[in-house]
Amino acid sequence: MWTVEAILIGQISAAAFGGVGMAIQVIVVCMAVLLTFIVGASLIITRHLGAGNKWEANHVFGQTMILGIILAVVLTLLWYFGAPQILNLIRDETGEAKAAGITYLRTIAMFAPFVIINFIAVGVVRGAGATIHSMLINVGLNLINVCLAPILIFGLFGFPRLEVQGAALAAGISHTIGFMATYLLLRSKRSALFLSFRELTTPNWQTFKRLFNAGLPTTIEQLVWSFGLLVVSTYAAVISITVLAAHQVFLRIQSILSMIYMGFGLGAMTLMGKNLGAEQRKLAQRTAEMAGWVVFVFVMVISLAMIFFSRQIIAVFTDDPQVLRTGAVVIKLFALVQIPKAVDGVLMGNLRGAGDLKWLMWITIISVFIFEISLNWMIAFVFNLSLWGLWLMHTADETLRLVLNYWRYRGGKWKFIDI
Repeated sequence: MWTVEAILIGQISAAAFGGVGMAIQVIVVCMAVLLTFIVGASLIITRHLGAGNKWEANHVFGQTMILGIILAVVLTLLWYFGAPQILNLIRDETGEAKAAGITYLRTIAMFAPFVIINFIAVGVVRGAGATIHSMLINVGLNLINVCLAPILIFGLFGFPRLEVQGAALAAGISHTIGFMATYLLLRSKRSALFLSFRELTTPNWQTFKRLFNAGLPTTIEQLVWSFGLLVVSTYAAVISITVLAAHQVFLRIQSILSMIYMGFGLGAMTLMGKNLGAEQRKLAQRTAEMAGWVVFVFVMVISLAMIFFSRQIIAVFTDDPQVLRTGAVVIKLFALVQIPKAVDGVLMGNLRGAGDLKWLMWITIISVFIFEISLNWMIAFVFNLSLWGLWLMHTADETLRLVLNYWRYRGGKWKFIDI
């Protein structure tokens, strides 16, 4: 939906496209904090469900939601009052990109409690294996979003033309409706998890500690990764608004593809956790390897399609001739990086499901600071390789991480980690 939204905003101007893209990356960085509770809860819950202990699984879920509500309030205040300072990262002469980013972030902040709480709840439901329920909720809210967005952005059917603010309103309204659907699901006992008001009003500090211990490495990993992407976008913004707009096109395409890779990775994580919870280590290994082969075949098809239809894909997002020319130089390299990125996503899902979280955290920290921040700075401002150089470093980063994670997986220590 963010990609559809980006296509619509791209019809307003390249500056609006770049500014909203930066605001969305800020949201993504903040959402990474929530992975402490989503991943931590999912790892613990899948082990309990694998062992047949539903009562303990629901207890962990309730405690997760307490922490989620607290964080929702904090992030709401941060997005609304901190938007002008955060979006100072954008440098453009007219100020249009910065204004668009501030408008988007502040409007989303008005719906943030519903967006954030629903994000956590659906994430845990998905991680626990109830993927049909999470799919139906997300498909439903995004269908609402895709209908509302053009109406509010362009002022169709007698509605006022709100442009960037309309995009944010459409997202906020649809996610609020999604929150209501999630609430009804969790109170209906139709899923493996049930939201207990008793758990919501009875904090358990020991469970909080378990959640932090299980999820904090993943949060640090994702925060560092999201921060690295934000820094790279800042480099692109400093080079020029055209480079920033082209970079945002690739990030929007990447966001779609990453959701697909994440689907395979979450499936691998859930099955790994349940199989290890049931002490079926051989089945866990066979399932992990099959997931890797499936995503490899899938990503080869995707990469070939992007190479053959490169210009048409970029043209979906913008008709700006300068952005089209800049993007055409990079898209074949962008297609190539999808192969290590997809396969590594499944490898990381398997290692995460097994609880090998500190390894993933340290690999990400090291790679981001070496490749995404340090070498990318040299590529952009010393060697002047512009957007092509930024994605070249990203390709090198993803390839090295795949090699290291595969080496870790083959070592087999993940089979005996206790969460």
